[in-house]
Amino acid sequence: MIVAEQVKMQMAQAVKQQLSQYDYTQLAMMLEGSMQTYTTEQFVKYHDEVLEFSDSTYESNMRELGVVDIDEPASINIYAASFEEKDVIEAAIEDYNKDVPELSQIAYTDYVGLMMSSITTIINAITYVLISFVAVSLIVSSIMIGVITLISVQERTKEIGILRALGASKRNVSGVFNAETVLIGGFAGAIGVGITYLLCIPINALLHYLTNIPNLSAYLPVPVAAMLIVISMLLTVVAGIIPSRSAAKKEPVVALRTE
Repeated sequence: MIVAEQVKMQMAQAVKQQLSQYDYTQLAMMLEGSMQTYTTEQFVKYHDEVLEFSDSTYESNMRELGVVDIDEPASINIYAASFEEKDVIEAAIEDYNKDVPELSQIAYTDYVGLMMSSITTIINAITYVLISFVAVSLIVSSIMIGVITLISVQERTKEIGILRALGASKRNVSGVFNAETVLIGGFAGAIGVGITYLLCIPINALLHYLTNIPNLSAYLPVPVAAMLIVISMLLTVVAGIIPSRSAAKKEPVVALRTE
């Protein structure tokens, strides 16, 4: 048996080397010619031992080629014309999924929502960074205003003594410096808002030029501008509380003797 198997392998190797000299067309013609002499038993043996059959079906082949059945779609792409229509479609799908079993529910992916969520996350991160920078600058500005007000109190000590000698109370002296800080904060806020409105003009022109989107514009709403001015005034008042109290505590006689 071992010798017979070796002989078969040697003969098969020799036949393979001999057939390798022909191309596929010649081999097909030789096979077609030899099959005309096959008996029924030889055809059965050729079918069972030689031929290899694929497990693919007609439906799987059509699916692999990209052919789909409209009555049984694998997926549907829905393109909404606006964000409002997208929300309506999403609500309709959610209402449908409430009344059907889990296996019959529609699974959907809101690509626009995913992109907008990512963009919103990035914008929020940038906003928080800018807010932190603004907060630091406001703190530094408040400290500087307090220092400037304190220097002003020291330089105007004699003036404070005159006011106290003329009958001004501690509250009146403190109110003078508080009024000054409020004016400083109001003017500073108004100047900042005015510069912002002026900067919006070239910024909007640049945005329209780069994006070709006429509706994309940077603007500062009036209520927000008024709120910023009020915040500026409050910060200056808070920064001037300590210097104004320091001015109010000065005794008239001591203040008048100061040169």
